[in-house]
Amino acid sequence: MTSDEQISERGPSPFLSGFRLVDVAVGGGVTIRAAVGGNGPPLLLLHGHPQTHATWRKITPALKGHFTVIAADLRGYGDSSKPDGGSQHINYSKRLMAQDQVRLMRILGHDRFAVAGHDRGARVVHRMALDHPDAIARAAVMDIAPTATMYERTDRAFATRYFWWFFLIQPEPLPEKMIGADPEFFLRRHLAAQVKTRGVIDDAIFAEYLRCYSDPATRHAICEDYRAAATIDLVHDAEDAGSRITAPLLALWGGRGTVGELYDVIETWRPKAVRVEGRALECGHMLQEEMPDETAAELLAFFTAHQS
Repeated sequence: MTSDEQISERGPSPFLSGFRLVDVAVGGGVTIRAAVGGNGPPLLLLHGHPQTHATWRKITPALKGHFTVIAADLRGYGDSSKPDGGSQHINYSKRLMAQDQVRLMRILGHDRFAVAGHDRGARVVHRMALDHPDAIARAAVMDIAPTATMYERTDRAFATRYFWWFFLIQPEPLPEKMIGADPEFFLRRHLAAQVKTRGVIDDAIFAEYLRCYSDPATRHAICEDYRAAATIDLVHDAEDAGSRITAPLLALWGGRGTVGELYDVIETWRPKAVRVEGRALECGHMLQEEMPDETAAELLAFFTAHQS
């Protein structure tokens, strides 16, 4: 297929002002939904759980004047494809999730780009920067420590506050069926545990997240994402234990969230990257939702200072 045949236009984005939605066939039967807008060097934005690309709606107005912004749904999330998990949950390995996004960018005409990820999307960014160093000009990870580090340092405080790391990895169909009994309740409680700023998840965006979370295929894909993180992703991390991210890396985190309170975040990234900088923002887990102006300013300062 040519690039034109791989891209299907879906009209304007209802959440990202001035952006158009596209579905892009990236291979292997997988289609990635993305919102595209702005002008300038390419910048890919990757969301986390339980969000979609709409989580970036508050910061894209500041970014689109400086970058061509591509905000994508990860495979399994939003309106992207939701393939079967495969043997050892391989189809939700961060390796394949990263490969999707690199192919997306190439099909859209961007062989080299900046990337920022939050939560699960940041874990995809970590793998992407290791597997595709020539494609990544600079990278930002938001409110995570490395996956292997977090599992290695698991204690009662972490297991209690991030219980879903251990619930969602249970064998199919236990978590799928339990969440499916009342998806709205689970989603509300999950968001409430993560957000430290009242009122930032308004009715419209919650309805969008719930629309996606109400799909059994999405819930299964989310569980597969977490199952992969506890299995095949750790294998890949161990194989690359001596490798480091070579692109300049920015780490941002919420000082009032679990990651910020339980980890020295910069210290966890120093063994993983040649060059890392960053700081905490005075919020919970969802920086782009809770402190959008400050988050956008940090991303702009970092990406424009290191343009290459």
